[in-house]
Amino acid sequence: MTVPTLALNDGHSIPQLGLGTWPLDDAEVSDVIQTATGLGYRHIDTAAKYGNEKGVGAGVAASGIPREDLFVATKLDGVYQGDDRAIAGLEGSLERLGLDYVDLLLIHWPLPKRGEFVSTWRTFIGLRERGLVRSIGVSNFKPAHLATLIGATEVVPAVNQIQLSPFIVRTEERAANAAHGILTESWSPIGGDGANVLESPVIRSIADEIGKTPGQVVLRWHVQQGLVAIPKSRTASRLADNIAIFDFELTDAQLASIATLEQPGTGVDSDVTGH
Repeated sequence: MTVPTLALNDGHSIPQLGLGTWPLDDAEVSDVIQTATGLGYRHIDTAAKYGNEKGVGAGVAASGIPREDLFVATKLDGVYQGDDRAIAGLEGSLERLGLDYVDLLLIHWPLPKRGEFVSTWRTFIGLRERGLVRSIGVSNFKPAHLATLIGATEVVPAVNQIQLSPFIVRTEERAANAAHGILTESWSPIGGDGANVLESPVIRSIADEIGKTPGQVVLRWHVQQGLVAIPKSRTASRLADNIAIFDFELTDAQLASIATLEQPGTGVDSDVTGH
């Protein structure tokens, strides 16, 4: 299975489907990555806070896939915000991953009460200039956070990774991302935090109608809207199902049905969440 790529605003590209690795530990994630890359996954998403970067690196090394054919993303959390702390943060991530560079580095949370995400972004810009990262972006940033960041630095993130599913559609955030030319990436794309999208009667009805799994329907919903999705799974069968979403399309009527599933007021609030 070949996963299509989407263009980023910095001239690079990103596979539209990736492998989420939270909450896998080092031992688990190494085996999962080897299975996933054998199925065609080329985009792997991790974070310093996940505590599994060493295992991700081991899985990448054991996969046999040339480094230039893989897209590896990691994130730096609040420990690394401000005062050039991201320099040591990325260097530590690279050491654990066993890599010379990552394809995408994200600020994990804006943590606006700290007021350090702009200085952290300036450090990210420097890390990109040093060649330690190809693309830089953010995660869980609201439109106001983006406006502050871009206004202060005039450097636009390539990606904003946000919680997004048919229950949590983030219309305002996606519109702001698009207005700036920022690609939206979905974490927990098939739901989480007790919100079981896969059990939705609407999703299950569509799945039965087209002979696909509920998970494939939801991931196809992401793909058809130009989003990047990073579902996570430990099992080979689910990994295979998740990547097999590029040989069918949802109809306008099916998309309209899914659009009725939004649950306003749900999801994390990045003004108060994150560490």
